[in-house]
Amino acid sequence: MDYKTDIAKYTGSINDKAVDAIVKFCGIALQSRDASLVSCNDEAEVDRIRKGFATKVLGLSEAESDKVIKQICEKMKADKTKHRVTFYYLMAEACGKVGALA
Repeated sequence: MDYKTDIAKYTGSINDKAVDAIVKFCGIALQSRDASLVSCNDEAEVDRIRKGFATKVLGLSEAESDKVIKQICEKMKADKTKHRVTFYYLMAEACGKVGALA
């Protein structure tokens, strides 16, 4: 999967080191097609993102996490296959934390 091409559909600037850090964080989850995608309609999935990436990596509060997750779901709503790496990158970008990941 070419994550950078997918991310480029949503943003003009891509930090390669941040993408690599997100891929490393996701690890084995990217091996499974189902686990490599995000479902904004699945509350359990949203909860995993909130408690995992948003809190542990981005350091967001629950309220901040919910706001950013909702924002990215809206931004990607036309895309039936929301790739996890792209979703996480856009979350980091939305809260100004891309540089911290690199």
